[in-house]
Amino acid sequence: MKNVFVFPYGSEIALEIARALLYDTHFHLIGGGSIKDHGRFVFSDRVENLPWESSPDFLPTIRQLVKDHNIDLIYPAMDSSILYLKKAESFLGCKVVGPDLPVTEICLSKRKTYELLADIVNTPQIYSIQDQLEFPVFGKPEVGYGSRGCERINSSKDLQNYLKRTSDALICEYLPGEEYTVDCFSDRHGKLRFCGPRVRGRTMNGISVYTHPVECTPEFREVAEAINRRIHFRGAWFFQMKRNASNQLTLLEIAARFGGSSSLYRALGINFPKLTLWDALDSDISITEQKYFVEMDRALDNRFKMNIYYNEVFLDFDDTLWLNKRFYNPILMHFLFQCKNRKISITLLSKHEGDLESLVAELNIAGLFDRIIQLSPSEDKSRYIDNHQAIFIDDSFAEREKVRKDKKIPVFDLDMISALIEERLP
Repeated sequence: MKNVFVFPYGSEIALEIARALLYDTHFHLIGGGSIKDHGRFVFSDRVENLPWESSPDFLPTIRQLVKDHNIDLIYPAMDSSILYLKKAESFLGCKVVGPDLPVTEICLSKRKTYELLADIVNTPQIYSIQDQLEFPVFGKPEVGYGSRGCERINSSKDLQNYLKRTSDALICEYLPGEEYTVDCFSDRHGKLRFCGPRVRGRTMNGISVYTHPVECTPEFREVAEAINRRIHFRGAWFFQMKRNASNQLTLLEIAARFGGSSSLYRALGINFPKLTLWDALDSDISITEQKYFVEMDRALDNRFKMNIYYNEVFLDFDDTLWLNKRFYNPILMHFLFQCKNRKISITLLSKHEGDLESLVAELNIAGLFDRIIQLSPSEDKSRYIDNHQAIFIDDSFAEREKVRKDKKIPVFDLDMISALIEERLP
């Protein structure tokens, strides 16, 4: 198993690395960050309170971390971190996942990107402030990613205000048409192995939050091949294009990493973080894309961390685990298997009318429970809770309130179970 250090651990890229490799037995992820953010809810193994990248202590600290944790690969999870860590690769004594340094430098600068590719790819016209401009135009930082700092500019006054706010601005041709991201993968031999365009349907903070694939027509494939011949990528990368007023695809930007919503293609069998790691280890990879249709929509995710300790779960059966006498409760089943992984005892505590043990056996879930306790309808469940380091799950408010008052343990309704889920390995 290879130890992979992911930094910074709270970026959208890091979170997708964690999702993509959660159950992989070949890579052990160690997250790291300078601040405590969402990454601490995702990475079981992590190193926190690291110096900021701008600190003189940052690189020596990472070098020591590489030694202390036997790190095999560093996987940068932010554009600026790719450049900074790649520059220090020899000092760190560890391979930094990503293309060669010149590629990273080109991709970080939109001006360099356009100048390098203008003869082979349609790029937006760049204006000088001395030009006679026809509005609208589009402003974007020369160094940046996503839509951060980008703005449609509708007048000379808007332009003046934008230039005051953005010191490294490019003033570009406004592209009114549909926008696409093209997710790509190039192997260690420089061959473009995958090219998948998708629509950027709805965006939030520069990230596509609704997307679906479109056909990889020659129009997209030829651009990808041309870029790959000119810029020597390795691993996952992507470029974004938008149609101009003449309906021509025009380049917006290129990034030397996978896209924030490239997880769309993971649903089709293209796992960009995993492919990139194997390629970084000089392994030959195979790619098979499945052809069913998939669309992806993203929203803010919830993760919870509670200051409670429990080594046993007591739970009800009817309308808690078994819904409407027809369905397993899928969220609760997820939680119960999480408990099994963590060696937490599970006791079924029910007033079910009928042969509960036979029904549980018929439902093929008997092995989940360390104990099955069946009560009469008039009995008090709290009398059977014999562990003060337990929690209680029941759909009945009256049952929960009685247990809470009598046993002084945490109690959970069905809508609270998601707060107990940890989507990471023990």
